[in-house]
Amino acid sequence: MSEQFEQGVEVLRQQIDAKISSYFSSCVHCGLCAEACLFYTETHDPRYTPIYKLEPMRKLWRREHTFWGKLGAIFGLNQPLTEQDFADWKTLVYDSCTLCGRCSMICPVGNDITYMIRKQREGFSVAGYAPDGMKEATVRALKIGSPMGVTFKTLKAALAHVEKDTGLEIPIDKKGADYMTLFSSMEIVNFPEYIESIARIFEAAGISWTVSSKAFEATNSGIQIGNKEAAAELVNRVVVAAEELNVKYVVSPECGHAYTAIRWEGPNLIGRQYPFDVVHILELLEQLKNDGRLQLEGKSVAPMTLHDPCQIVRRGGVVQQPRELLDGVAENFVEMKEHGVMNWCCGGGGGVSANERAEPLRLRVFERKKKQLQETGVNTMVTACANCRIILEEGIEHNEMDTEVISLTELVADHLVDGPK
Repeated sequence: MSEQFEQGVEVLRQQIDAKISSYFSSCVHCGLCAEACLFYTETHDPRYTPIYKLEPMRKLWRREHTFWGKLGAIFGLNQPLTEQDFADWKTLVYDSCTLCGRCSMICPVGNDITYMIRKQREGFSVAGYAPDGMKEATVRALKIGSPMGVTFKTLKAALAHVEKDTGLEIPIDKKGADYMTLFSSMEIVNFPEYIESIARIFEAAGISWTVSSKAFEATNSGIQIGNKEAAAELVNRVVVAAEELNVKYVVSPECGHAYTAIRWEGPNLIGRQYPFDVVHILELLEQLKNDGRLQLEGKSVAPMTLHDPCQIVRRGGVVQQPRELLDGVAENFVEMKEHGVMNWCCGGGGGVSANERAEPLRLRVFERKKKQLQETGVNTMVTACANCRIILEEGIEHNEMDTEVISLTELVADHLVDGPK
């Protein structure tokens, strides 16, 4: 038994607190969580039942936290965890779970299965069973500042292009600005039009904002891989930069896990409250609209539907804002059959998009989103997560679908009445 594996088991042991013990004790093995998981519904493989993905942790809990488990261990009936257990479950823990939270919504006794899988990942990560792509992304995030290797020099070049195209100045390291805006690497590399959109919106709304040269990356790969220390370090960089610039708000971009990390997990990870508020870009846009600072004109006549990003909507609570924004810019908005907090995941969250090993399975389970989209009869899908956008576009291309995926922030910018208000 390797020392690294033993360390992983010890970390897994530390995750089994009163909350997780109560979850395992109250599970009635009904299997309803299976029907809530697209990895099960599209494969019908019982191994993809969400609660089954937790068998290594449950095995440790049963052996060390239950009467019959402890008794059985004495007589050699309940075997301890082995490296083979981790090897057999690593694809279930990382490849077939996006941490979307849909299984937690459906559990009849209220068990937060997503929370448990995240905690289990911490043990698997320390034991060395995380996918290479996710490990490499985390190393880049810690060493370079971005999971995709984007440096501030790269961002500065992207900002220069936006300034040239818009004629607007994007403030960098401006102390005393009201808002400090974060970006995900995907927005910088794949969707710089998002940056242009917020620059135009903020100018029109008269927003005082800035970008930090020390902490511009929103994506938190530590949350995805299950590395609490890495997650805390990445959050702390943002907090320190925001404190140095003395901003009132930090704006989380169109990225699901970025929002989860900085808004909901961050204070617990670093052990203190922020001296500023965190707001998702959609929350900010809706607030500006309600305050009369964001004025829109015209509506797109093409029928549109909305893909709700799991971490923003189901886990984050930003449900009505995107719909109210869409109501102001879309003439024909069509809801998907399952939407809002019960929407189906794109299939690439939770680090799955950075896990090459998971790609064949991810493309297979995209069938769920394909069916959902086809039911609407709409060929334009709006979303508010750069990772979802990439995954949706890949699935659409793989299935040879005639569907366009657009950013809600960019759509709002397209209908902007320019000029400070």
